Amino acid sequence: QLPVVSGVRDAEAQLLPDVGAVVTCKVCSINSRFAKVHILYVGSTPLKSTFRGTIRREDIRATEKDKVMYKSFRPGDIVLAKVISLGDAQSNYLLSTAENELGVVVARSEAGVQMVPISWCEMQCPRTHTKDFRKVARVQPQFLQT
Repeated sequence: QLPVVSGVRDAEAQLLPDVGAVVTCKVCSINSRFAKVHILYVGSTPLKSTFRGTIRREDIRATEKDKVMYKSFRPGDIVLAKVISLGDAQSNYLLSTAENELGVVVARSEAGVQMVPISWCEMQCPRTHTKDFRKVARVQPQFLQT
């Protein structure tokens, strides 16, 4: 008699970011050409493992494509972005924030306080009243987490 081999399959298949999906990511590093991010959520679903993404300078805004990177994102920012192309083993997902609804949703000031958006391009620390430039998302109600 032959031995019986059985496998247990993970009930939840790994959700992958797909082209056109809105993702929530955390900025890890920036340079003059792009921001490196870790993708944490696809829509409102948390990912089991982290995926890397890149937001190129020309994909940050629909206009003002040559805006300086540090006026858009800082490391630690939480950003809503849209997947514009899939990565492969060597590269990352390419992401865009070139829509009003996309961009920084959570940023902390140097004082460690969550900043408040005051315009589409600035956030302010409620403690020190210091203003920082950001590519601010006009958050839609369906993307707000309570």
